[in-house]
Amino acid sequence: MVLGLLCLGFFSTGCKAIVATNNRNWAPDQAKLPIGVVQGDEITIHNVRNCRYVTSDDYVVQYYDKDIRLSDIETVDYVVVPFKDSPSVAHTMLSFGLSDGQYLVSSVEIRKEANEEYSAWKGFFNQYELMYVIGDERDVINLSSNYYKSDVYLYRTVAQPEQAQALFLDVIKRANKLAADPEFYHTVTNNCTTNIVSHVNKIAPKSVPYDMRILLPGYSDEYAYSLGLLDTSVPFEQLRSQSQINHLAERYRDDENFSEYIRR
Repeated sequence: MVLGLLCLGFFSTGCKAIVATNNRNWAPDQAKLPIGVVQGDEITIHNVRNCRYVTSDDYVVQYYDKDIRLSDIETVDYVVVPFKDSPSVAHTMLSFGLSDGQYLVSSVEIRKEANEEYSAWKGFFNQYELMYVIGDERDVINLSSNYYKSDVYLYRTVAQPEQAQALFLDVIKRANKLAADPEFYHTVTNNCTTNIVSHVNKIAPKSVPYDMRILLPGYSDEYAYSLGLLDTSVPFEQLRSQSQINHLAERYRDDENFSEYIRR
């Protein structure tokens, strides 16, 4: 027991000496970081990801630059993807809806090196840099639903357009900061859900108090519901059932109107 604690302490101390960097041999789908150039209402987002998949490991990497108006952002949806082998844990994302019917997904992820895999245990010890993926739904949601074969729940939030815009702007600022000043991912304290909570609390202070359902984000949709951040006009279990989009994502995986159809 003592020897184990000493080893853990030594490993943790050694991790503190590791410096986060953006210069590694990255996996192709995470090789480019998104950067937003904000000029008043005009935003240019560089490196929007738009991969096309044959399998989860066989894909064509595509990026593009996108010009938007901040004022065109009208909605924000909350996406929950429970882990298949441990559904109390989940990957969470935000998807921002534009007035022209297009969507941009913000996904906070580990930045994998080539041939590297995710390990929650390694995530405690400065083994992964943190990154934001800004991508379209035919990439990010398709990947989770149709290629990883994970359950995907898509919830419309009650955020007003002004709140969705403020949230998106904060996401862009955070992505820009990581491009200039990289950080390490941490399994508990600096992950997809904690970053979303931080964004929400910046634009609406103290609206999401700390709760075990943040630590176990497979329950974070239930927590958001209890806080009134989602539609509460129906019972939560009914909302959750209605919000699972796998069957629609499968049916319309290659359709140019993918985002419209998964919301039917």
